[in-house]
Amino acid sequence: MKQFISTADVPSVPRLVDIAMNYKKDPFIDKELGKNKTLGMIFLNPSLRTRLSTQVAAKNLGMEAVVFNIDKEGWALEMNDGVVMNGNTTEHVKEAAAVMGQYFDILAIRTFPGLKDKQEDYTEKYINQFIKYAGVPVVSLESATLHPLQSLTDVITIKENWQQPRKPKVVMTWAPHVKALPQAVPNSFAQWMNAWGEVDFVIAHPEGYELDEKFSGNARIEYNQDKALEGADFVYVKNWSSYRDYGKITCTDPSWMVTNDKLKHTNTAKVMHCLPVRRNVVIADEVLDGPQSIVIPEAGNRVWAAQAVLSEILKG
Repeated sequence: MKQFISTADVPSVPRLVDIAMNYKKDPFIDKELGKNKTLGMIFLNPSLRTRLSTQVAAKNLGMEAVVFNIDKEGWALEMNDGVVMNGNTTEHVKEAAAVMGQYFDILAIRTFPGLKDKQEDYTEKYINQFIKYAGVPVVSLESATLHPLQSLTDVITIKENWQQPRKPKVVMTWAPHVKALPQAVPNSFAQWMNAWGEVDFVIAHPEGYELDEKFSGNARIEYNQDKALEGADFVYVKNWSSYRDYGKITCTDPSWMVTNDKLKHTNTAKVMHCLPVRRNVVIADEVLDGPQSIVIPEAGNRVWAAQAVLSEILKG
């Protein structure tokens, strides 16, 4: 792999999953692979799992990881080309990214959408500017529209929790939230489920919360959550703001929260969430603390997803 932004960068999703699962069995098998190599981790917004798991993954491969919170510690970056910089921005991404490319062998970046301008967010201007000017491989730690490390993790988690010959039914269901959240995680989850092709995939949400079709693909869409959950083997819970009425909250129906009563419609489904999660808003305590929740081992798998990606780039 030359970079890791979406499934388009992955020659084989099943092979990458197998590599990650092998690292879970033997984390230090390639401990010399990243010797004398440095990973630069650039954050424009907060992170817990993505930051820590990627640092651990880099360490397992023998890499040095340098973390820079550019939103708090760096100069305000100008992302637009051809502008007169007489405003609040101090440094252009042309120089900033190019300089980082001098320091690091791989550059990993976390950005976030503004949720105001759909066109700008969906062109992925921020991460694409780093790709354009850094001159080294770029790994997405989440972008305006996608979160590929999380989705690779989710594929790993489903695979290791499913041993039957038939395809599992995987339902991604919208749930309410107190804030307008981006579509990055659901977009990415849908993209990876479709690219993997090993599941019966359903998306459930209120009307008006349809995702961009280039991500949802041929997934079956249901507006009735109970109907969607019937016979589900895995339930992936996530809130997102409207793509159609961009960045807006158009539904706050608390009945979409996932509870034990909701899970009675499923095939004793395993419950997943990318975290952090608002308890008793998105998912009830009884579910998160119950036997069907696999959110903690799912989060643990973030290390192996990141390690697989970094190793494939290093080997390339």
